[in-house]
Formats: sequence, C-alpha cells, structure tokens
Amino acid sequence: MKLLVGLGNAGDQYRNNRHNIGFMAADAIHREYGFGPWKSKHAGLLAEGQIGGERVMLLKPQTMMNLSGGSVQQVAQFYKIAPIDVTVLYDELDLAPGKVRVKIGGGNGGHNGLRSIDPQLGVDYRRVRLGIGHPGAKEMVIHHVLGDFAKSDQLWLAPLLDAIAKHAGLLLTGDDNGFMNKIALATKPAAEPASEKPAPKAQSHIRQAREPKPQVAVPETGPMAAMLKKLFKGD
Repeated sequence: MKLLVGLGNAGDQYRNNRHNIGFMAADAIHREYGFGPWKSKHAGLLAEGQIGGERVMLLKPQTMMNLSGGSVQQVAQFYKIAPIDVTVLYDELDLAPGKVRVKIGGGNGGHNGLRSIDPQLGVDYRRVRLGIGHPGAKEMVIHHVLGDFAKSDQLWLAPLLDAIAKHAGLLLTGDDNGFMNKIALATKPAAEPASEKPAPKAQSHIRQAREPKPQVAVPETGPMAAMLKKLFKGD
C-alpha cells in the first residue's frame, strides 16, 4: 500500500491559498481515479482507491499545517506503510510557479508541514515540491503564502494539477524523473507564433559600392532629351 499526502490548512478561508496547493493536488488525484469518499479519520480526511493496480490511501491532514505530522504518522502506523512508500505534496516558495521537483529525504527547507512530519515519520519519504514562486521580499512571504491564487494563475495551475493527477502512478513506481518530465511537458507554455520574415541584413558600404547599379533609361525625345544633348555636346 502507498500513502499520498497533500498538505494544506483546513477551513474554507484557506481553500484557495497558495499554501493549500498540496490539498488541491490531492483533490485532483481523487477525481482522476475515482477514489472512495473522504472520511474523517486519524486527524485528517482519508480516501482509498487504486492507481495502476496499486492500493493507495490519500490523506489531507485536517490539523493546521504545522501539526500535519501527527496525522501522517497515525495513518502510516495504522496501515503499516513504510516511509519510503509515503509521498508528500506541498508548496515551495523557492521554485517558480508551476515548476515541480521530487526527491527522497533531505531537509525541510523551513516548511512547517515537513518540519512537523520529519520527527514523527523520519526523513526518508518522497517529497513533491510544487512551485508557487517567491514574492521577492521576506516581509511579503506570509501574505503571499496565505494569499489566494490570482485568476491569472489558473493558466499554469490548472494544467499543473491535471498533470500531477494523470501521472501520479509514476511516483508510486519510483520513476521520479519520468514524473518530472511529464509535468514539464504538460505545463510547457504554448509556442509563440512565428514572427514575420526578418528584414534582410544590411550590407556594408563597400559591398554596396561593388554591386552593379541598375541602368536608368535615357530619354531620346522631349525636353529632357534636348537638355541632355546640349549638356554632353562637347563629349
């Protein structure tokens, strides 16, 4: 059995926060594979289903983010799921919006959810970092993280969540690089329209001087012809 955990804060006021992208990913997976109904268990919302023939428990801890570890530990212990079979999806400030990175083990990077999980589960679980971007200044971080996604964010957020759900099976089989490649392809910006044919490269003055000039027809009759005859009569 595998355990997929989406991190976030419970409550309608947090529903669309950037900090809740882990919950959003869990919901997308739940829809994609038709998991059973969410049930309130082990201090979280728990649902059971299958992905690629693998039995999977899907968890959204209902404690606040910084207490997520208790819920994760309870589920892992109850179902006898080893840390290596636990995958946690969460928001990452230090990744550009829509970027995804996966790794096993490592530090918590200052994330309160991981900081709560590590002491209770250990560090050898899979971490799926979902980029939400950095606001650019430390004093703006809390407002950014606890702020709602903007409407314009849906241009990358919706495809990201769809791709995470569609390719979640790769995480279960340990194909982390394959998962990241699939997400990158699915969220790649549409190709820009081809530009108009570029203007020809300007020629140097020397090259321009060497090239033959088009011949100009000389009038044989009329006032201009008479003037030219007088001008060049002495040649």
